[in-house]
Amino acid sequence: MAVDYAVIVVYLAGMLAMGWWGMRRAKSKSEFLVAGRRLGPWMYSGTMAAIVLGGASTIGGVGLGYQYGLSGAWMVFTIGLGLLALSVFFSARIARLKVYTVSEMLDLRYGGRAGLISGIVMWAYTLMLAVTSTIAYATIFDVLFDMNRTVAIILGGTIVVAYSTLGGMWSITLTDMVQFVVKTIGVLLLLLPIAVIKAGGFSEMKAKLPTDYFDPLGIGGETIFTYVLIYTFGMLIGQDIWQRVFTARSDRVARLGGTVAGTYCLVYAVAGAVIGTAAKVMYPKLPTADAAFATIVKDELPVGVRGLVLAAALAAVMSTSSGALIACATVANNDIWSRLRGAVSGGGGDSTEHDEVKGNRAFILIMGIAVILIAIALNNVVEALTVAYNLLVGGLLVPILGGLLWRRGTAAGALAAVAVGGVAVIGLMAGYGILANEPVYYGLLASLAVYVIVSLATKPTDAEVLVAWRERLAGRGGDTDATESADSPGERVAG
Repeated sequence: MAVDYAVIVVYLAGMLAMGWWGMRRAKSKSEFLVAGRRLGPWMYSGTMAAIVLGGASTIGGVGLGYQYGLSGAWMVFTIGLGLLALSVFFSARIARLKVYTVSEMLDLRYGGRAGLISGIVMWAYTLMLAVTSTIAYATIFDVLFDMNRTVAIILGGTIVVAYSTLGGMWSITLTDMVQFVVKTIGVLLLLLPIAVIKAGGFSEMKAKLPTDYFDPLGIGGETIFTYVLIYTFGMLIGQDIWQRVFTARSDRVARLGGTVAGTYCLVYAVAGAVIGTAAKVMYPKLPTADAAFATIVKDELPVGVRGLVLAAALAAVMSTSSGALIACATVANNDIWSRLRGAVSGGGGDSTEHDEVKGNRAFILIMGIAVILIAIALNNVVEALTVAYNLLVGGLLVPILGGLLWRRGTAAGALAAVAVGGVAVIGLMAGYGILANEPVYYGLLASLAVYVIVSLATKPTDAEVLVAWRERLAGRGGDTDATESADSPGERVAG
């Protein structure tokens, strides 16, 4: 394993080096939080694909393939569909808004009264997403070094917190691009063909497995519908995804680059399911489906290749973890702390005296420490992630998409939708169970009904607010930080 260890150590050292490199270039709020809004199509596509394809998509995707066969691709497939929908229909408008958070978009659209409560919901979602990604380090480091769970979480989490705190989005962008390349080589170009060959090829796989393993709908229609509702729609509204859209150099980059990334996700989904199906042939009686990835890597890959594929799994986890962490810190600082501080001070104070890069860096460090501690204490990852996505979709999907698509939506309707949808989801999870499908179904319907009824029953949004909103959607206005000189260091690496 010495060669494999060396590959992993070099990879981890490279991540820290990228963090140091990014720190030298993140000199403003825009550079630190959204990479100066300068990413070109290649870097944008790679980093977007990296953040949405995390440990759940890699280790979990192979596990679903092991359990259900080719239809196990649906979870990751719906993530790709969501990214495609976001890129084709909404990304250009989102990029032109020149904001930093989803809550800022809601304030622009509804007149400044929806941000705090939506910020709290989004913060809870991004926090749990970061926590569940961080827990995944324990699985990978256990395979690599037979490491204690707590030590593994601290090691992996510390590396991500370090490079994220140092350089913000620039460091995360650079590391994600490396992680995208490692995942592509490790999973698609190496593990996929090796797994199929070791299993005897597709003809041998079909001969040894039940026919439902090759049924595209074998996982069940209700499960597929739930995946669409949670993951496809979740891609449309998550702060971690929007914050990557904000990094695009232009709305054209956001649309085309995101389409490429979404297509890549569809390919990755099928690859994971095929690898899992091959693992079922080779290891028909594993204790858990999620053990399929680690088992096939550990037992079937040659020295060196094994280290690269494990680095690919580590890359998948780190990209999602770092993206969720900076999203969590951005929401905590800009949507919650800044608003509370402004309320206490009566809106006073000189914002120019506040070092915004230093403040956001401090919040990443604080949130990162909190994420590591929660990850150590938390055991049930699936339940935590389900709660996070149910709250996100049930509470925020309707007011966000309603604001983008329906001119008659009002601030009162948006606030009512967030409150009723969030409370309904929590209450229904208590009644039906956290992992049940009904909470998000009924919570979303309740949110939609309240949004429409309250919006129609209240005074329309002020005409001046809507004019300002349309100006921003057209690409006029926004933060001056986004229009820094093209001679900035970030421009030279935009891709």
